[in-house]
Formats: sequence, structure tokens, C-alpha cells
Amino acid sequence: MSLQSMTGYASAQSHIDSETPVAPGVRLGLEIRSVNSRYLDVSFRLPEELRQLEPGLRELINKHIKRGKVELRLNLESDNDNSVGTPDTAHLKNLVNVQNHVRMWLPDAPLLSVSEVIRLASQAHATSATDIAPHVMHLASEVVTQMCEARQREGMKLADDLLNRVAQLHVLAKQALPLVPQAVAVQKQKFLERWREAMALVDAQALPESVHERALAEAASFAIRSDVAEEITRLTTHLDEIARLLKQKKQPEGVGKRLDFLIQELHREANTLGSKSSAIELTRISLDMKVLIEQMREQVQNLE
Repeated sequence: MSLQSMTGYASAQSHIDSETPVAPGVRLGLEIRSVNSRYLDVSFRLPEELRQLEPGLRELINKHIKRGKVELRLNLESDNDNSVGTPDTAHLKNLVNVQNHVRMWLPDAPLLSVSEVIRLASQAHATSATDIAPHVMHLASEVVTQMCEARQREGMKLADDLLNRVAQLHVLAKQALPLVPQAVAVQKQKFLERWREAMALVDAQALPESVHERALAEAASFAIRSDVAEEITRLTTHLDEIARLLKQKKQPEGVGKRLDFLIQELHREANTLGSKSSAIELTRISLDMKVLIEQMREQVQNLE
């Protein structure tokens, strides 16, 4: 399965010609749309007489789509919708027989009115609409396929955009790496300067040698805590994994969730880089990284 966006739309119409005995002159209109969602959320807008098709339509969608908020809408129209249908003779005879049977046991029961006869005849005709189920499922299969193809096309564009931002982040990481030793040296120097200032306020000669050694150890520890080389290494590793997932021809299920997790990790590393930074240039790089990562997050949230 190729990479898919969760945003898509497709529609189609079908006309069942008058030669079809089960539903002459019926027009079907079906459209399906989807937007991003953490899980698969499917809803239907179907005519009441076709509600029994919902399980089959849901199974069809579940087979092709794994994530997204999906809405399927089906319209059913008849060439005779604007006119009152004439009940056939067999149906009228059946209504008379039923009425006579009821009145035989309930002689006070009122006779059927013309409007009631027409309504009952219309209901009987509507019941036969279930016979168009194969036509509906065939049309739904075509529309779902069209939407999946549209989602794949958009998914490819999103992948290209994400790979472009991955390349930009790699450039920023390369710019930051040479600045790390300089930043560590600056932090160590600042610590020692503060230490000398503190020693000037007391009698340094009266302090034991262990205190001076402790100061140097603290300076080294402070410098290590300010070192962002590990964050940059982890950031580039996450970028390589994102690029690997985006370039795969056959995507694993749930690739969107994996990418979303990696984006969270990228954001964490960029935040740590900014919080540890003691140089203006490193701070600028961290801010540029967070802007790009946030843009990637918005794109990844649209991937299935």
C-alpha cells in the first residue's frame, strides 16, 4: 500500500434503465469524502429503504481505508418521483382481500381511503428498492477506489514536501554541529569566571586544594550538561528514519502514526537544543528547526 493522505473526495452517478425489472428508471448518486482523524470514523447518509446496506458498505470502506473521518452519502431518485404512481391491479385485489378478511372479524373497522391505498402501494413499491443493492455496492466500490487514488496522489505530494523539509533540517543540523565545541568552551569559561569572582570575595589561600579540584570538576560537568551533540545526533537519526519511511514503496500499516511519533521526538530534541544553547547562533538554529518541525507536524497529521 502506498502512502495516502486522509483527505479525499469522490462521487459518481448511475442510472438503472427502464429495462431493469427490479427498479426501472432509478438514478443513484453516491459521494464519499474523508478528512483527517486519529482513528477510522465512518458515517452514512442513506435513504431509509437502503439502510440494510450499511454493514456491506462499512465492510467495503474498512477494507480500503484504515484512518480518517469518512462520510458516505447516497441519493436515490426515481423518474416517477414527481408523479403519483398507479397501483397495479394485483396489488389492489390483494388490498381488497385483506380488508375483507379484517372486516369479517372486525365489522366496525373503517374502509381504506384512497390516500391510504396509494400510501400502501407506494410502500410496497419502495420495498422492492432493496433489489438494487448490487448496483449500489458496485457504484460504491468504484467511488471508494477513486477516493483512494485521490488520497494516494495527495499522499505523494505530502511525502515530497516532508522530504524537502527533512533536507532543510539536515542542513541546520550540519550548521549546528561545528558550534557545539565552541558553546561548551564558552560555558566552561563562564563558570570559571564566576568561580574566580567568588574566590575574590573570600580568602582563597585558606581553602583546601580539594575545593579547587571540585570547582574544576563542576566546570567540566556544567560543560557536559551544555553539550548538545547528543541531541543533534538523535535528531539526525530521527530524520533518517522519517526519510526511510517516506521513500518506501510499500508502506506498513499505521505509517502516519509512526511518523507522528517521530515528529514528536524531533520537537523534543529541538526544544532541548534551544534550552541548552548558550550561543545566539545555536538558538537561531533551534528556532528555525522548530518552525520546520511544526510545519511537518501539520502535514503528517494528514497522512493515514
